[in-house]
Amino acid sequence: MKNPFLKKQNIFVYLSVLFLALTQLSCNNDNNNPDDGDDDDDVPVGTLPPVETKPANSTYVAAFKGQTRIAGIKTETAYTSKAFATGLTNPWGMDNLPDGRIIVTQKAGTMKIVTQTGTVGAAITGILPVNNEGQGGLLDVAVDPAFVTNRMIYWSYSFPGTGGTATAVAKGKLSADETKIEGAVTIYKAIPEFNSTLHYGSRLVWDAQGNLFVSTGERSDIQSRPLAQKLDAALGKIVRITKNGEPAAGNPFIGQTGVLPEIYSYGHRNPQGLAIHPVTGELWEAEHGPLGGDEINRIAAGKNYGWPTITYGLEYSGAKIGDGITTKSGMEQPVYYWDPVVSPSGLTFYSGNLIPEWKNNLFAAALSGQHVVRLVIKDNVVVAEERLLTSANSRFRDVLEGKDGALYAVTDGANATIYRIAK
Repeated sequence: MKNPFLKKQNIFVYLSVLFLALTQLSCNNDNNNPDDGDDDDDVPVGTLPPVETKPANSTYVAAFKGQTRIAGIKTETAYTSKAFATGLTNPWGMDNLPDGRIIVTQKAGTMKIVTQTGTVGAAITGILPVNNEGQGGLLDVAVDPAFVTNRMIYWSYSFPGTGGTATAVAKGKLSADETKIEGAVTIYKAIPEFNSTLHYGSRLVWDAQGNLFVSTGERSDIQSRPLAQKLDAALGKIVRITKNGEPAAGNPFIGQTGVLPEIYSYGHRNPQGLAIHPVTGELWEAEHGPLGGDEINRIAAGKNYGWPTITYGLEYSGAKIGDGITTKSGMEQPVYYWDPVVSPSGLTFYSGNLIPEWKNNLFAAALSGQHVVRLVIKDNVVVAEERLLTSANSRFRDVLEGKDGALYAVTDGANATIYRIAK
């Protein structure tokens, strides 16, 4: 006769071995998961009330939980936010030089270099003429990844054409004495030119292969707005080009008839923020909505982000845009949106160590919001939001992680200030 105790004991041993095996398999999978670099398991979730307390402009309903008005959070690490550099005139974009200094564009058409101690240098000349009307002028700046050997600088600007203006990209060599740009040349122009001084975009960011992502606006006109959906126009797009302005290899529409090969994604309104996730290498974007509907998007090659067919915003008159829909098959949803707007401009991920709890958080400079946005992200979903530098009472144009691990934010307008946020 079989012993029932031994049978139960065997079952227990089998289940214990199975549990240990599954546990080990789970650990191995975690260790080999490339997405685990962002430590999603340790990401704090917001527990405070949402930071936005004003009523929304529309009655639109979010497509998923947490797409807007997520819970608030407060940074626990003690930090300081101090004025670092002053005296800039209508700055627009910032980037790091290899030695830790920061190069800044000024809308009228000059650049300046800010030292590690906050001293602002003289205006750098030799930059191509810009159209400085409205939202136009000298816009973003991107230092060549090989700057140490080639001293090349890239910038976006409003090109003064014969048929109107256009978002354009130029490059040139910073002279040895850092007083001028040498050999400046336009390498790319977003067609068609259009008679508007609004919605140029435009941010620049390098991909891992040394190609340049460029965001362009749809020029804020009823006539030009539909071009955001057209693949034979570069308005309302993110394009990816080489250092010479050619379409980058691997772009999603290369070889298709009637389609601009530089296009990477489309259906954008006025994208003024681009940033590369430091762990995944994915491109993230911030764009201005109309009356409500500012967006944060995770950009994938060839995808349509909806404008003006779908939006969480309204016309400035309060009327619906188009059919007044927020979702449509084949069009991407924003990861996050704001209503009312905060007007997100420059965008950066924090990868430094000065404030560890900010690791891989997304920061945006908010113009109308007059603060710096902190978004905590877990599994590509926003789980908490915080507002920084609210006491400055200033419109913020760009935000940058410095070589020293601090976060730098520059205000908009005349006599602007760069703030340094650090432990």
